[in-house]
Order: sequence, then structure tokens, then C-alpha cells
Amino acid sequence: MNKEIRWQERFQNLERAFIFLQEGLRKESLDPYQEAGIIQSFEFTFELSWKTLKDFLESKGMPVSFARDVIKEAFATGLIQDGHLWIDMLEKRNLLSHTYNRAQATQAVNLIRERYLPGLEQVYLELKQRCSAS
Repeated sequence: MNKEIRWQERFQNLERAFIFLQEGLRKESLDPYQEAGIIQSFEFTFELSWKTLKDFLESKGMPVSFARDVIKEAFATGLIQDGHLWIDMLEKRNLLSHTYNRAQATQAVNLIRERYLPGLEQVYLELKQRCSAS
């Protein structure tokens, strides 16, 4: 498959996931099941984000394999503005999936809402612009 087409197809999935996460975070008061859904939606959106960045970089002749390497290269090329935030998201992603009590889940949702969503949005908008330009 053409690498240019591959990243654009993956971006379409990322767009749906990002909008779903964004819409879920608009609700202020969440029950435990909704919090769990937000956390899972974040994990899915984060995965699609770095994999879309990977596909984009590969389409430009920059082969990268692992999430940390993708983040570093995406930061170096200006696709990501806050590399530290993305490394933090990468490190916290696995911890968030093991959040089993209400207090931790609420803290995780607040972290996603306040810190991680803006970083995801920046990359989403950057890729959307590049997808439209292609």
C-alpha cells in the first residue's frame, strides 16, 4: 500500500477517536463507567496518534518503529510541539489502564482533560492540516 495513503487512512480513524474522546470529556460529571470509558478512549486515541505519526514519518522517508522514537522524531520535525508531554503520555498510558478505584480514575480523567487532550489536539490539528494539503 502507498505510504501516503496509509497514514491518511489511519488519520481518519484517529479523527473519529479524537472527536469521541473530546465529546466524552465535555461532560463535567461522570459516573465510574463513563470515567473508565474516557480512560480507554484516551488509550485508543493515544495509540492511533503515535501510529499515525509513525505512518506519516515513514511516508516522508523517516523509518521509525517504536513509540518513543516516533515521538522524538515527530518533535524534531515539528509535528509535536511538547515532546515532554508526549513522553509523559507514553509512560502514563499503561498506568492509566490499571486504574481500579474511583479516586484514581477521577484523577486520571482530570489529567487527560487538563494536560493530555491539548497535546492530542495539537497533533490532531497538525495532521489534519497536512492531510488536507495532500
